[in-house]
Amino acid sequence: MDSLEPDLENRARRRLRHRRLFRNSKVPVRMLVPNFFTLLSLCAGVTGIRMAIEQRYDIALLLIVLAAAIDGIDGRLARALKAQSRLGAELDSLADFVNFGVAPAIVVYTWGLGGLRDFGWIAVLVFACCMGLRLARFNSMLDTEKPRWQSNYFTGMPAPAGAITVLLPLYIDALGVIDVRNHPVFIAVYTLFLAFLLVSTIPTFSGKLLGERIKREWVPPIFGAVALLVGLLITYPFATMSAVAIAYLSIIPLSYRRFKALYARDKAEAEARASAMGATPIGAPAGTTASGGVIAPSTETKH
Repeated sequence: MDSLEPDLENRARRRLRHRRLFRNSKVPVRMLVPNFFTLLSLCAGVTGIRMAIEQRYDIALLLIVLAAAIDGIDGRLARALKAQSRLGAELDSLADFVNFGVAPAIVVYTWGLGGLRDFGWIAVLVFACCMGLRLARFNSMLDTEKPRWQSNYFTGMPAPAGAITVLLPLYIDALGVIDVRNHPVFIAVYTLFLAFLLVSTIPTFSGKLLGERIKREWVPPIFGAVALLVGLLITYPFATMSAVAIAYLSIIPLSYRRFKALYARDKAEAEARASAMGATPIGAPAGTTASGGVIAPSTETKH
C-alpha cells in the first residue's frame, strides 16, 4: 500500500497540471490579428519569388512593395492591440528575411544578373546574407537602453528600405530612360553597396517620434498626401518608386550629419554636468577630479 500512495499522488498532480495548462491555453483573438497580417506579407513575398521565376517582374515588384507596406502595419497593430508575443516577433523576423532579403535577391538575379552567372549570384547572395545579419542585429538591440531621441534613427538601412531601393535599377529600366539591364556589372556593384548599407552603423532617419502626436490642422493634409502617393503609385508606378528610392538615398547623408550633431550635443552636456558636479570628466585619466586633483585610493570593496 505504501508504494501505491506516491504513484497516486503523482497521477493527481499530473491531472491538475494538465487542467491548468488546458485552461491557460486559450489565446485571445486579438493576439492573432497581427500575425494574420504578418502571414499575409509572407505570402506576398513568396509569391513575388514565383513571379520572378516566371519573369513577371511587374507583379513581383508590386508584391514586394505590398509586403513592405504590410510590414509597417503589423507591428503598430500589435502595439495598439497590446498583442505583442514571442511568436509574433519570431514570425515577423522570418517574414522580413524572406520578403526583403530572399525575394528582392531572386528578382534582381533573374532580371539583370543572370548573365554574370557566378559574380551576379555572389552579389545577391551577399545582399540576402547582409539582410539576415541586419535583422539579427536589430532584434539583439531591442533591449538596449539609449536616449529617447536615438529612437528616431535606425542603425544602418532598415530592411524594407533596403528591399525597395535595391530594385531601383528595375524602376529606371522600366521607364525606358536608360537601358540598365545591359550593364549587369553596375547592377551587381549597386547591390553590394546596398548590402554594405544594411550592415553598416550609419544612422538613418526612421521618423518614429514624428508619428506619436500630430496637430489637428495637419490631419487633412496628411490624408491628402497619402491619397496623392497612392494615386501616383497606381498611375506612374515606376516613376514614383524611382523618386522615392532616390529621395531616400539622398536623405541618408543628412541623417548622418543630424545624428552626429545631436550626439555631440549630448556628449557636451554630459561633460558639463560632470564638471559641475566635480566628477571625472569624460576622457580624463582615472583618479583625477574635474579640477585636475588626485583622488586618494579607496579601501572599500565592491560586492
